[in-house]
Amino acid sequence: METTADRPLCLVTGASGYIGGRLVPELLAAGYRVRCLARSPGKLRDHPWAEDVEVVPGDVTDPVSVGAAMRGVAVAYYLVHALGTGRGFEDTDRRGAQVFGTRAAGAGVRRIVYLGGLTPAGVPEQELSPHLRSRAEVGRVLLSSGVPTTVLRAAVIIGSGSASFEMLRYLTERLPVMITPSWVRTRIQPIAVRDVLRLLVGSARMPGDVNRAFDIGGPDVLTYRDMMLRYAAVAGLPRRVILPVPVLTPRLSGLWVGLVTPVPAGIARPLAESLRHEVVCREDDITRYVPDPPGHPIGFDDAVRLALKRVQDAEVATRWSSASVPGAPSDPLPTDPAWAGGSLYTDLRERPVDAPPEALWRVIEGVGGENGWYSFPLAWSVRGIADRLVGGVGLRRGRRDAHRLRVGDSVDFWRVEEIEPGRLLRLRAEMRLPGLAWLEMCARTDGSGRTHYRQRALFHPHGLLGHAYWWSISPFHAVVFGGMARNIARTAERTDGDGPNDGTPATDRTAPPALRPAR
Repeated sequence: METTADRPLCLVTGASGYIGGRLVPELLAAGYRVRCLARSPGKLRDHPWAEDVEVVPGDVTDPVSVGAAMRGVAVAYYLVHALGTGRGFEDTDRRGAQVFGTRAAGAGVRRIVYLGGLTPAGVPEQELSPHLRSRAEVGRVLLSSGVPTTVLRAAVIIGSGSASFEMLRYLTERLPVMITPSWVRTRIQPIAVRDVLRLLVGSARMPGDVNRAFDIGGPDVLTYRDMMLRYAAVAGLPRRVILPVPVLTPRLSGLWVGLVTPVPAGIARPLAESLRHEVVCREDDITRYVPDPPGHPIGFDDAVRLALKRVQDAEVATRWSSASVPGAPSDPLPTDPAWAGGSLYTDLRERPVDAPPEALWRVIEGVGGENGWYSFPLAWSVRGIADRLVGGVGLRRGRRDAHRLRVGDSVDFWRVEEIEPGRLLRLRAEMRLPGLAWLEMCARTDGSGRTHYRQRALFHPHGLLGHAYWWSISPFHAVVFGGMARNIARTAERTDGDGPNDGTPATDRTAPPALRPAR
């Protein structure tokens, strides 16, 4: 009789990201044990599968932590890359792949599985975008590691929450008439995320003599223009007018996409650059090892339909923004014993609330995204636009789920750093700032049983510019943070027993018109 220990162990890197976070439950369902290597293990704490996996700390560029994570592993998934980290990302990708391959060989790992990018036929590698060139190099490094390796090469992945899908969705929905880059005429072979996950899981069972790359794609070959028009048809939108022009460079394309969609320019640019050349599968050999079940591969229209249903039903398991923003701060928290000291500015607001703590918590957990920030929406919008203009993420990331949060979730230009259900939500700022910033919201009960709301904004300045930044915005705190505390408390009181988790944004129902979130 097979025991749990007899089941093959899979190591998954990138489990906090879009694909990795979805692959883990698929591997568990297929009967594998799973170990996740994560730089910040706490970010996986609130995933529904967290108690069913082993999580170990480490980084793919650190030989010691990777070597420890490889012990007893049968199949190792390499699902990380340095997209959007700026200059030097190719060196980082190369070093990570070398460490991973070397340590896998030393540990006797049976197979490595890597998800890379589909490269165009007949195009010299030096003419590829840096993003695609790096993905191709990582595949070569892993294939030469001495461990049998499966490299799956995909073009555009269509699934709820993927960067490619969000880019397509927002471009199509927001611009009924658009002037577009010439790459909208490029032919692409998109693939549904469900097929990607199916092939990743199936690759774990490949024979030991298979060491190669496979092109993977869906049944449809389309131009990006076709994809936008077909998305509009599936979503029930009027037909879009698309006018391609040749003058938009990849850099300008990235800025254009970054302004129109939630995908920041740092990620949009490499995605746009990857679309300069035709990316169509040249073979379909993967089906010899992972046969297509009935109904697969999923066509483009059905993939869009499934993704939109996930979005509408608030069942998006992971998003492109699930992974941390490259370069985001990770310094010690002000509450940590090891806090280094120095200046720490605090804006503290406290208010009694005539509602149960559960009603207050519903409002706290629902902040951001479509629910807004409960104060001076113009100021929040301007801050979000300014952040995007300097290369930040801005406000358009929204939320993965309109009602529930977990550690690691992005909320506009914040990320959930800590959550104690019913009591505490701490957000860490990921906007461009001359320092580190946090926003805490707490629901408490005093000795007499009365509910209290406590809100802290914390800022640790970096240099003179950081101090100047804090004092320059201090005059607005009473309006922004004071109004936020006041309106969160009022919303909890007005929605007692019928909180914002009924699906209607709280500020839309309870706040005066001037406080409604900007759309």
